[in-house]
Amino acid sequence: MGAFEYQALDLRGRTRKGVSTGDSARQVRQKLREQGLTPMDVVAVAEDTETSHKSDSHIPSPRTRRTRIKTSELAIVTRQFATLLGSGLTVEESLSSLIQQSESHQTKSVLSGIRSHVVEGHSLADAISQYPRSFPEIYQASVAAGEQSGNLDEVLERLAQFIETRQGIQQRISVALIYPLVLTVVAIIIVVGLLIYVVPKVVKVFEDTGQQLPFLTETLITVSQFMLDHGVWLVAAVVTACAACVVALKNAAVRMTVHQIFLKIPGLRRLSRGANTARMARTLAIMTGSGVPLLSAMHASEGVVSNLVLRKNLADAAAEVAEGVSINGALARSSNFPPLLIQMVASGEQSGRLDDMLDKAASALERELESRIAVLVGLFEPAMILVMGGVVLIIVLAILLPIFDLNQLIG
Repeated sequence: MGAFEYQALDLRGRTRKGVSTGDSARQVRQKLREQGLTPMDVVAVAEDTETSHKSDSHIPSPRTRRTRIKTSELAIVTRQFATLLGSGLTVEESLSSLIQQSESHQTKSVLSGIRSHVVEGHSLADAISQYPRSFPEIYQASVAAGEQSGNLDEVLERLAQFIETRQGIQQRISVALIYPLVLTVVAIIIVVGLLIYVVPKVVKVFEDTGQQLPFLTETLITVSQFMLDHGVWLVAAVVTACAACVVALKNAAVRMTVHQIFLKIPGLRRLSRGANTARMARTLAIMTGSGVPLLSAMHASEGVVSNLVLRKNLADAAAEVAEGVSINGALARSSNFPPLLIQMVASGEQSGRLDDMLDKAASALERELESRIAVLVGLFEPAMILVMGGVVLIIVLAILLPIFDLNQLIG
């Protein structure tokens, strides 16, 4: 019995989407009609739409393969999966229960496809590997190791904790950056509004008097007039420059150069190195703790490192480890990994508790990263207020100076 995605119309003509099981698409269509629905489209979840009627292909349909489970939902599903397996249910029974509990159509589609693969005799790791957008490489490798070792529930518990921790850090960082971003946008809008709408009207009064205007006022008039005359072109230039940067960053050589610059600027170096090494350490911890071979874990961890320089350093370290070099020795060859990480790895290798030490190193690096971001945000807010105040002060002075001169002439 396979899983099928369907689109149907109810009695009121509204579109309904969902997932249903059946031996064939015809059977699913019949079930929908019995429910008072008019089937419009029925697609096998676990089979290619072009081959589902010809063979037992195990390739998901392109639409289902592109489906992505949200990170928050993936954490919940993983936690529930671990609980169900820990209570003694089989993988198939646990997946069936998860499908029934899920309220998301995307999640149901993916889980139904995975269940179909498992029912057909495939391993859980092989099943989830068909949905790379929903399950990252660390998830697939850890599940495979859990199936081989027989402690899949413990591995899923670790994965759930990993996903929740990573999501929590991303949310805290995003929340911390919202206020500075809003403050910057509002400040720019206020200054532009003053220059375009307020300054021309006020300054026109002084121009009509024919008096000699102060240098600051003349400069302000020039800037205001430039924005009025060329504002559209200025915006177009900024948009074009941003688009050019985006296109340029798609080139690996350009990204490598930019990432090298990040690692040379003191402030950016700490942030970039801290964020990437924390993710790397956390990924290595969850994978080695789940029983994934060290070299496989290191190669999989390269995917979570966004800085290309650090990614290359990690790949070089993995190559040295394959030749028999210790992990801390291989990481120490590069000056880009924090000393704390290298020391914790060395301690883990000596004590035989590498996963625990990596987990502690990741937690320490994450706390340090959050602390630095909090400090930068705390400094940015008053700095932005001072800059905004200074700009407004200049505009006010440029308007008031001619008034003072006019009063002196009248006096």
